[in-house]
Amino acid sequence: MANHKSAEKRIRSTKTKRTQNRYQGRTVRNAVKRLRETEETDTLVKDLSKVVSQIDKLAKKNVIHKNKASNLKSKLMRKANAAAAPAAV
Repeated sequence: MANHKSAEKRIRSTKTKRTQNRYQGRTVRNAVKRLRETEETDTLVKDLSKVVSQIDKLAKKNVIHKNKASNLKSKLMRKANAAAAPAAV
């Protein structure tokens, strides 16, 4: 157990940050999952920018690695482009 006031405060603040990071990470994972399962092109394109923004925020705060964020965004963009391409033709 912590012996110093500063160590006790660090434990409290770490717990708070960990809780927030887990919540935000779970929220983004659910959003990505919903986006992958979406079949409607309109919904996909509309929600894509929100999800990409959330992914960027997590990567900026080091909740997820920047390369993982890049891979997620790339896969979502490919899905969106593939869904939009047949509609344009």
